[in-house]
Amino acid sequence: MCDDNEVHHANDVHHGVGRRALFVTGAAAALTLGSVSFASAAGAADGGQETRTVRGTLPPGSPDFVYVPVEVPAGVREIKVAYTYDRPSVPAGTPGNALDIGVFDERGTELGGEGFRGWSGGARTEFFVRADDATPGYIPGPVREGTWHIALGPYTVAPQGLTYEITVTLTYGEPGETFRPTYPPSRAKGRGRAWYRGDCHLHSWHSDGRRTPAQIAALARAAGLDFINSSEHNTHAAHPHWASEAGDDLLILLGEEVTTRNGHVVALGTDPGTFVDWRYRARDNRFGRFARRIRRAGGLVVPAHPHATCVGCNWKFGFGEADAVEVWNGPYTPDDEVALADWDSMLVASVRDGGGRGWLPAMGNSDAHRDPDSVGLPQTVVLADDLTREAIQDGIRAGRSYVAESGTVSLAFTASGGRGRHAGIGERLEVDRDAPVTVRLEVTGAPRCTVRFVTDQGVLFTSAPLPVSGAGVVEWSTTPSYAAYVRAELRHETAAGPVPGALAAFTNPVFLGRA
Repeated sequence: MCDDNEVHHANDVHHGVGRRALFVTGAAAALTLGSVSFASAAGAADGGQETRTVRGTLPPGSPDFVYVPVEVPAGVREIKVAYTYDRPSVPAGTPGNALDIGVFDERGTELGGEGFRGWSGGARTEFFVRADDATPGYIPGPVREGTWHIALGPYTVAPQGLTYEITVTLTYGEPGETFRPTYPPSRAKGRGRAWYRGDCHLHSWHSDGRRTPAQIAALARAAGLDFINSSEHNTHAAHPHWASEAGDDLLILLGEEVTTRNGHVVALGTDPGTFVDWRYRARDNRFGRFARRIRRAGGLVVPAHPHATCVGCNWKFGFGEADAVEVWNGPYTPDDEVALADWDSMLVASVRDGGGRGWLPAMGNSDAHRDPDSVGLPQTVVLADDLTREAIQDGIRAGRSYVAESGTVSLAFTASGGRGRHAGIGERLEVDRDAPVTVRLEVTGAPRCTVRFVTDQGVLFTSAPLPVSGAGVVEWSTTPSYAAYVRAELRHETAAGPVPGALAAFTNPVFLGRA
């Protein structure tokens, strides 16, 4: 039995997925259930509340998104949603239940539309939205009359199915003053044309992180960073909460980690308040539309951890729309080694098919979420004209950058030829194909690390270990006919025989010869 405040949808979903019409948003299929209705607010006392409970079961193979419509009457001050779901035991190697949640307002659930009001994935069991405030990950604003939608994302479903319960509470009353966002400036006090250190993949409590923006900013300063990028999973809700953390010494860019079922992409340095939808798979042929959305908003498109092993993390969209790729993510692991090799193969393809034009630069970021994750491990060091959003993005896009495990590691990498010609990271040394070229790497902060010079043929030079001081200079001679490009790697010592040690740093390439 149930009381009047309960609405049961178990049969609608468990027995009806096969025969109910699917609501298709132009991308991944989604199931829309029957509406949850509330009484009219007429006569509702200020501060009065109404609650409804929805229960259902999602079978294995459910659509990527299930929408629960909520009919919100006029006069509502706050909407609050809490949910639970079962986590039955499953055999080893079989995914268990994981259910994400978010909400769209009366403007609808259209892909890329304006109705998005927040997403917490699986990081929270409840959230609220009202005019002046919202749970981290959600967008404050008036709770207007109309059909809202609770969005459920069955990330993985156990063989037994996924049984959930959602409780929706409406609080009536005057909405109060609407939140007015302020955003960090797009410029900090730089050093002119110089090398600037940054970490562009970070998570706060506005998605599934455990740190506040203030704590992240403090850790970024302690790591010697000059810039960071806000990149919460599937929400831009954190954007207004960074303004107080910026300063002359720290540029804060705004973005999002667009977390799809076929890979994640960092939207790097978008306009404040930009939302990028994530509700599609590679087979839906929608990624290009949203990559262009990122660029129209002034951002860069950076596929993240492309060979990560978590469900939905492996990158399936190709790299034709990318501005850079995150080759190194967090502490160095085997999937980073695979990403590095894959990226190097793309460099080879670029010199084969276009003489090195259109190559894809590499980045490294920490993806730090909580203690003990280290902000700035690794970090991308960018040669930029100044410490501004545009200048940093220009440097990343051009590949004038290297990746280092910490602020103590510094590199200077150049190639020089006859008549005083020289080129740095991300540039081309314009000399004849048989002209002698000297490649030079200056290193500090890398005790007992080994230098490797990598070309389109592979590793063509490996140095002796650097001294315990961590400083040294390594040179190597070649020609453009022998090496179409050269990039440098700095490797830690290894006890695994021929297997190279973990990266301490690596550079984007210097291209050799005439294009």
